[in-house]
Amino acid sequence: MKNSKKVLVLGEAFYPEDFLINDLVKEWEKKGYVFEVLTRTPSYPFGKVFQGYKNKIYQITFFNKIKVHRFPVIQGYQKSKIIKILNYFSFVFWSCWIIMFIGRRFDRIFVYQTGPLTLATAGILAKKIYKAKVIIWTQDLWPETVYAYGFKKTKILCFCLNRFVKWVYKNCDYILVSCEGFIERIRKYVPEKEIIFVPNWSLLDYHPVGNIKLPGKFNFTFAGNIGKVQNLENVLRGFQIFSKNYSNAYLNIIGDGSFLKYLKTFVVTENIKNVNFAGRKSLSEMSDYYKASDVLIISLKDVPLYEIMIPSKFQVYLVTHKPIFAIFKGEVRKIVENYSLGLAANPSDIDDIAKGFKMFSKFSKDEIKKISENSEYLSKSIFNREKLIEKINQFIW
Repeated sequence: MKNSKKVLVLGEAFYPEDFLINDLVKEWEKKGYVFEVLTRTPSYPFGKVFQGYKNKIYQITFFNKIKVHRFPVIQGYQKSKIIKILNYFSFVFWSCWIIMFIGRRFDRIFVYQTGPLTLATAGILAKKIYKAKVIIWTQDLWPETVYAYGFKKTKILCFCLNRFVKWVYKNCDYILVSCEGFIERIRKYVPEKEIIFVPNWSLLDYHPVGNIKLPGKFNFTFAGNIGKVQNLENVLRGFQIFSKNYSNAYLNIIGDGSFLKYLKTFVVTENIKNVNFAGRKSLSEMSDYYKASDVLIISLKDVPLYEIMIPSKFQVYLVTHKPIFAIFKGEVRKIVENYSLGLAANPSDIDDIAKGFKMFSKFSKDEIKKISENSEYLSKSIFNREKLIEKINQFIW
């Protein structure tokens, strides 16, 4: 299938970084669409340039046959707030500079916004100069995320951020959001624009093939990035209370991140038994680990912003058809409870978390079978990959 439009994908993350955009552009490539990518040198999640890549001022690489324009990243942004801010401005500077030279070739700019909203600046520049249409797929909500990172909510910062957010969305031709709760927040900036809910889909091709065994007779599993926001300290405290009377149950933590070292020390210091830190695993291995698990845990800290977010991990968990323990408020909790996908607990209430662990241990086979059926239904309807890609395509091709 051919299409006369030419699209530039603009985003902070791209292959070999593990993000949904990789899957989307592979689908576009199969259909013969004409597009290129503008992004930085790969460095996520550790803030260091990936092996095999150079942090050059400008370079062209390829993902399959897709041309990727790359510019430098400021390394070490995971450890310093100042470096993080500098990296944001660096992205704006280099992307705007490069788009001045390559932007005239494109009819559409597709902004895949996983991080700062500032990355959309280059897309709007292309709109102003070359009359390209701008489509943004918002995965992270500004200015709320800025305050969640710990920046003080002063009058001048609020004024500047609100004006900037309004400017960005006003200049977007189509606004897509990954979480339904974003719609009302963004609408206050651009009440005249339609905002379309397009959730993420699962990147996991769930086909267990191995015989991986986890240490418990009943296994709870958390998988993914291990940072402060994942609220794992409270999860561990709740598990500690529960496991005193359930010695056959294990909590498996699979993944890596900035908070892992602290959590390992915390488990030893607090003498929390039956915790298995399995380390980081490749996506191809995860099907076997999910199969070996009885319950999958999704958790974030008790912050208002997170109440309207649906982490992409949720869609991954759905395709396994396993019960989900949502230690969450807001959107994720609502979906889990409304569709009977498992149980939920208050992320700030240790006793409530412990109670959730206990209730899962008493689930019957019929209850687990019903959860599996409900998960399958959601995966094939609201979070169906083919339907969602087609929905995005309507606004681009």
